[in-house]
Amino acid sequence: MNLQQLAVFREIMKTGSVSHAARNLHRTQPAVSASLKALEDDLDMPLFIREGRRLIPVPEAHYLLSEASGILDRLKTVEQNLGNMRDQVQGSLGIVAMPGPSSYLLPEFISQFTADKPQVKVTLATRSSPQILNLIAAQSFQVGFCDAAVGSEQEKLFHNTTIPCTCVCAVPKSSPLAEKKVIQARDLDGMPMGVLQPSHSTYEATKAAFQAQGARLNIRIDTQYFLPLFHFVEAGQICSIVDVLSAVSYQRSRGDASKIVFLPFEPAVPFGYSIVVPHQRPLSRLASSFVSSWQSWVEETIAQPIK
Repeated sequence: MNLQQLAVFREIMKTGSVSHAARNLHRTQPAVSASLKALEDDLDMPLFIREGRRLIPVPEAHYLLSEASGILDRLKTVEQNLGNMRDQVQGSLGIVAMPGPSSYLLPEFISQFTADKPQVKVTLATRSSPQILNLIAAQSFQVGFCDAAVGSEQEKLFHNTTIPCTCVCAVPKSSPLAEKKVIQARDLDGMPMGVLQPSHSTYEATKAAFQAQGARLNIRIDTQYFLPLFHFVEAGQICSIVDVLSAVSYQRSRGDASKIVFLPFEPAVPFGYSIVVPHQRPLSRLASSFVSSWQSWVEETIAQPIK
C-alpha cells in the first residue's frame, strides 16, 4: 500500500467511478484500474463489489477512506509547511543575546526581518555572554550573540563568527569634552569613570590605554553591563568607554532626547561580537538567512560613524 494507491482509492470513492477518477487525476483509466487492483492485492481483500460498471464500496472501504483521507491531508499539510520553510515564511527562531543588543537593536532588527513572515515565531532571551555559550552548546537556542572575548571550554560544541570593533567614549553633552573630535586617555586623566567589572576584557584594556598616555584611571562606577553606565553619564557624573552597539542602542532609543555624545577614543580599546550557533545542529534556511542578515547589519552599523 502506497500513497499513490490511496489517492486513487479516495478519488474512486468520491466519484464512484474509475473513469471519473481517472479524469480528475489526469491519468488513464487502465492506470487507475491497475492501481486499485494493486491496492486490493496488497490488502488481500476486495474494496468494491462490481455490478457491471458500478462499484459498490464494502464496509471496510469506508474505514480505509477515513484513514486514507487523514494520511493524504496530513501529507499535503507537510508539503505546504515545508514549502513555506523553504521560502523562509514559516518556522521558528530561537535567539539568545547579551543585554545591550537584546534591549533595543536586536528586537528592531527582528521586527524588520519578520515583517513579511507572519508565520515565523520568535523566542528572544537575554543572558550574559558565558550563559549564551552554554545555551548554544546545549542546543537550547539556534543563534547566540555575545561578547567575543568570552572564552569557553565548549568551543567544539558551537561555531563562532567574530565581528571585531573598537570602543567609543561616552561623555555628557554638557561636558566641554563633547566638543572634541577624538577623546584621548589623557583628556580623562583623573576624571570619574564608569567601567565594566574587572572580569571583563575591556577593564584591563581601558587600564592599559590610560597607562599608555600616563593618565590616571579614576573608577567611580563599575557595572556588569554597559547600559546601566549611561544613566550616570547622562547625569554628568562619569565618562565611560563603551562598545559601539550599546552606543547605537542608546542613541536610537533616546533620539532627540539624547544627553550623551559618543566620540572615538585613543588609544584603541578593542572589542568584538560573536555570532554563535550549535556545532552539531544544522541551521534551518530561515535561521541561516537571519544569521547572514544580522551579521551584515552589525558590520555595516559598526563601520559607520556614530552620529
